Amino acid sequence: MAGFDKVVSSYSEAMAGLEDGMTVIAGGFGLCGIPEGLIGQIKRQGIRNLTVVSNNCGVDGFGLGVLLEDKQIRKMVASYVGENALFEQQLLSGELDVELTPQGTLAEKMRAGGAGIPAFYTATGVGTPVAEGKETRNINGRDYLLEHSITGDFAIVKAWKADRFGNCIYRHTAMNFNPMAATAGKITVLEVEEIVEPGELEPSQIHTPGIYIDRVIKGVFEKRIEKVTTQAAKQ
Repeated sequence: MAGFDKVVSSYSEAMAGLEDGMTVIAGGFGLCGIPEGLIGQIKRQGIRNLTVVSNNCGVDGFGLGVLLEDKQIRKMVASYVGENALFEQQLLSGELDVELTPQGTLAEKMRAGGAGIPAFYTATGVGTPVAEGKETRNINGRDYLLEHSITGDFAIVKAWKADRFGNCIYRHTAMNFNPMAATAGKITVLEVEEIVEPGELEPSQIHTPGIYIDRVIKGVFEKRIEKVTTQAAKQ
C-alpha cells in the first residue's frame, strides 16, 4: 500500500511543477478554509503571470492577497473583491485582469470542470453585464446563459483531516469551495490539519475521495479572523 501514500514532507515538494503562466484554483471563502501554507509557497517560489480562480483574493497581507504584493497574479476569476485594498488598486489601474463571476456560478464552474462537463446553462446573470458576449438560450420560456466550466493546472485546497491516501474531511464552514476546487485541478494538493492512517476515517464521513488528490501535506495554520464582531457585555 506504500505506493498509494501521497504525503509529502515539504511545501516545495507539494508545489513542485508549478510554473509561470499556469492556472491555480484555490479553495476557501474569505480567510476560512484557505490553504495558507501552499499560498505562502507560491509566493516564495516567485511564480508569476498566474491565473487564480477563487471566491475572493484574501485580504491585504494574508491569504491570496500576498500574491498581489509582487504582482504574481495576472488574472483573477472571483465572485467578490471587497476586502482587499491592493486588489482594488490593481483592478482600477488595469494591472490586474479580473473576471467577476456570480458565486454559485463559480462553484458550478469548478464542479462541472471536475466532472468533465465542458459547459452548462444557468439563469444567473441574464439581463446583466454578466451576460455580455455569452450565448443565451430560451428553455421552457426562460432565458439561460451558457457558462463554460473551469479546470486548473493546480488546485490547492485545505481540509481538517485526511488519511495518507488523500481521503479527507472538511470541518463545518471551512468546507465552502474546497470540495469543488479539489476535483478541478490536473494536480490537486491538499493541506490538512491532521493526517491519520488509512482505515481510521469513517468511509461515510469522507467528503473528497483520495482519487482526486495527488499530494497531501500537514500544515500549520494561523487561521486569522477576517472580521471580528463582538457584542458588548451585559451589565
